Amino acid sequence: MPILKNQTKWEDLFYYRKSLVLYQMTVVFCRRFLPKHGDRTVDQMVQAARSGKQNIVEGLADGVTSTEMELKLLNVARASIQELKEDYLDYITVHSLVRWSTGHPRYNALLGFCRSHNDLADYEPHFEKWNDEETANCAVTLCHMVDKMLTTTLEKKEREFTENGGIRERMTAARLGRRQTQNEKIAALQARVVRLEAENAALTEKLKSKGVGA
Repeated sequence: MPILKNQTKWEDLFYYRKSLVLYQMTVVFCRRFLPKHGDRTVDQMVQAARSGKQNIVEGLADGVTSTEMELKLLNVARASIQELKEDYLDYITVHSLVRWSTGHPRYNALLGFCRSHNDLADYEPHFEKWNDEETANCAVTLCHMVDKMLTTTLEKKEREFTENGGIRERMTAARLGRRQTQNEKIAALQARVVRLEAENAALTEKLKSKGVGA
């Protein structure tokens, strides 16, 4: 059993790529639609979006050696994304905007767009064009998706940890595996010695019976 796990390429993961979109989208949203000074919401939203993205990276990087730390940081990322979603929902409510959900004429198109597009290049051209209602509803939809994917990932990694343990268990298994291999080699050599001694004794008796060496 290998001690270190393979490094996950977070750039290939949909939930990381969508979290990157959320961070850049939030920076532009705050610049366009929130006061430049005197509103703590700006710092809170940008920090929550950045925390979601960064803790995914740190969690997957630390996961090479520590499943416990990976689980902790991915859960922090999930909590940050949930906080960001609440900030967007609060903005929609406070500014009397419409929350797009099932039945809204633009909901299905938005859902389909967010499901099929994961990269910043797909969203960036819209950052300066969408109004605040369009951007906020897109952000909420992305937050839901990232949260769901992170939840699934955490459940999978928790099962893997329960079944295989962390680095301490893998190190113990590696030591035991090496010791077992060494013991098997020693046992094989001992059996070979016994077999050769038996063959040598039989050959000696055979030579004596023929008067050789008597």
